[in-house]
Formats: sequence, structure tokens, C-alpha cells
Amino acid sequence: MVTLNHLSAEAPDDGSPLLPEAAEAATSTPLFHWQLVIAKTDSRESFLGRRENLAFSLVLLIGCYSAILIPAYLSLDKMAALSDDNQHPEDLVLLNQSASLLAGPCQPRWCLNHLKPLSCSAGLLDIPVFVQQERSVPWDLSPPLGLQGSEEHLALALASLPQHGLPPSLKREGNCRRCVVVGSGGVLHGSHLGSHIDQYDIIIRLNNAPVSGYEKDAGSRTTIRLIYPEAAPRSANEYKNTTTVALVVFKSLDLDWLTSVITKQPLSFWSKIWFWREVVDDIPLRPENFRILHPEIIHKTEEALQKYALKQGNTVPTLGASALVMALQLCDQVSLAGFGYDMQHPGARLHYYETIRMDAMKAQVVHDVNAEKLFLRDLVAAGAVTDLTGAL
Repeated sequence: MVTLNHLSAEAPDDGSPLLPEAAEAATSTPLFHWQLVIAKTDSRESFLGRRENLAFSLVLLIGCYSAILIPAYLSLDKMAALSDDNQHPEDLVLLNQSASLLAGPCQPRWCLNHLKPLSCSAGLLDIPVFVQQERSVPWDLSPPLGLQGSEEHLALALASLPQHGLPPSLKREGNCRRCVVVGSGGVLHGSHLGSHIDQYDIIIRLNNAPVSGYEKDAGSRTTIRLIYPEAAPRSANEYKNTTTVALVVFKSLDLDWLTSVITKQPLSFWSKIWFWREVVDDIPLRPENFRILHPEIIHKTEEALQKYALKQGNTVPTLGASALVMALQLCDQVSLAGFGYDMQHPGARLHYYETIRMDAMKAQVVHDVNAEKLFLRDLVAAGAVTDLTGAL
């Protein structure tokens, strides 16, 4: 029940009397007092006015839209940069493992001794690294597994090279050496391994994977960069602190491109149209800094991978797997960084330097990434190779 202690009323138009309570209230309280009471209990004491409500609503609306839209406009790299300094515990474990490895002395013949028990080891050692001019045996396989059909193009390319074999800086000569093959995998992003990578004797990089701007994770030095024409870095900055650029031959025209780069004689328009992508005309290195990767490296890598393939097909090893086999020829100890395709997480970053996602690998049919993963896992499990980023 609600009890009305005060009630203000006016006489009805028909002249009928007021209720007793209303009459009493009307006679005891002046009208201006009720107007004051009403004014004091106005809803504006409990709620904002219309103008204030409108302003508050606009602020709230803008805040909600900002929370939704700002992350969409920030690139993935910028968002990652904001949290780049927040190390995960597993990253710290990998850093400690890498530091411990580098702190110890180099172990001579480490890879050789740990490869012997593996069934895939046959043929992985004693492979020539670069093509030499004095070869007399004819090639029996076409590129990239051999150079059959490209002999004339090869002769011109070798004639433009002042040196063909291993540079003095890459020869062991009794010294124990450590190699690191820096892959392009997204797992390298945020690893903070750059300073560790730079401490290796030989640092191998692949194609156009950049160094400039990614030194914290990928390091700054390059001993050998394996490339093919369409994937050669376009920026001159990527060739700084680089000792050797080695061409991987996939077609005869690749050799003509190398000759053009070394001699500074441009390719014809008709030659250029056969590349599937525009190629660079100039690489800011001296002629003695160029080599041609021996196709036997790729051939032996492919033979090793066939032992892991679920079905036989015309696949070609990735440059990363081939670079690992090359590293086995050059060093006593070999490490990997930035290797491993995590196909279980299609939204993961594919490369450390761009935002392409892992599911892009499903569209390619050139490489057998599953066979390569099993091959690399065996090498790591046997202790022949060390995985610095832990994605294998």
C-alpha cells in the first residue's frame, strides 16, 4: 500500500467538493511550495540532461568502435613489435640452449660421427659444393639435379667467373668450423637469435630472405646466400656483409642471367620474358664473390628425401634442405634456425619477414614438406644437427 502524505489538487470544473484529505492538504500547503518540492525532486538530480546524455553516448560509441577497428588497421608487424620484448619461457630456453652451444668448443667431425648410424646418410657427404671448370664427365641429369643441356650456357658463365671452387675463407684446412643455415620460417620472428647467429663461422641464407631491419632475430652477416634469379634480393642493402652469392640453376637461362650480372652486359628483352618474375640487373658484389652451386647437392638431397616420401613424384627439395646438405660438406657442426612448417596451425606466420600464413604452403606442389620434416627430425634426433628455434 502506498500512503500519500502530501497531495495537491485543484477543484474540479463542475464545482464538486474535494476529498477531505485533499481539502486539508490544499488548505495547509500553498501551491508555490509544491512547485518547489517538484523542482527539488526533478529527475535531473538522478540522470544526466539530454545534452549530457548525447555527449556521453557519443564518447562511448567512439570508444567501442576504436577498440574494434584500431587493431584491424595496425599491421601484424606493428602489433608484434609492441610485444616483441615480451619473451615467452620457451624462447628463453632456446636462447640458453644456443648460448650454451656457442660457449663450448667446436667439436671436430661432429656431424660425420652422428650421421653414420642413419640410413639416410649414404651419399650425403663428400659432395662437391660449387661447379668447377675442369669437369670432363658429361652431365646425365637436367637442371636442377644436373646441367645436361646447359653445357654452353655453363661454359660462358664459368668463363666470367675469376674463381670457381671453395674460397679460401670456406676451406677447413684443419680448423673446426660451425655452420648455421638460416631459414625463412616464421618461427624465427621474435626469437632474438641475431647476436647468436652472427657468431657462427659460416652463415648460410636463402633467396631474398632479408637481413636489413631483422638483425635482432636473423643476424647481420652472410657467408653464402643461395639464390635463383627470380628470388634474388632487390635491395642493395641485402648484399652488405655478404661473402658469396651462389646461383642455384633451375634452367639454362639462369646461367645467362648470372653471366649478365657479372659482366654488366644486360640480357635481351626476349630473354627476360622467360623468367616467371622480373629479375634484378645488378648485384653490388665483385665477380670473385659469385659461385654456381653444384647440382649434385640438390640431387643427393632429393635421393635422401625419397626415403621419407609417402608417394613418389616429381618434387624438388627446398633450398633450405639443400643448404643443410651443403653445410654438411663445409662444417664440423651444423645448426638450423627458422626451420619447420607447422601445418597444424594454418594461421601461423609462414616467413619471419612477411605476413603470409602457413596455409599458403598447401597450394604448392613442388616440394614435399612432410618428407623434409621427417628427414630433418631424424638429423636432429641423432644429434647430427641442432635446431636452434625448436620447430622441428
